Amino acid sequence: MNTIEHESILDDLVHQVIGCSYEVSNTLGVGFLEKIYERALLRELTIRGLSVASQVPFPVSYKGHCIGEYVADLVVENRVIVELKCVDYLRASHLRLALLINFQKPKVEWKRIICSQ
Repeated sequence: MNTIEHESILDDLVHQVIGCSYEVSNTLGVGFLEKIYERALLRELTIRGLSVASQVPFPVSYKGHCIGEYVADLVVENRVIVELKCVDYLRASHLRLALLINFQKPKVEWKRIICSQ
């Protein structure tokens, strides 16, 4: 698969996740804890046929030694981390793309983060 095809697949995946996020936001509205939105988004992604895992641990290394772990809220299709808070943990996961999603506004806010590892 060439770089253009790979980017196209990731773009499609991002659009699907964002669409699911809007569906969750439109259905639930604002005011719930992060865990409720995480569970709803997990359900919506699954309904739409995407492979998704929640609370996925990634080891964090420092100078060759594991010093702990970062736990991603969701990992979609083993390609995209979805965080439901404003923190960027891409480096620990070794994945290149993350979506930060904020459900605490009247309109869902999201940010696409690309890590150049």
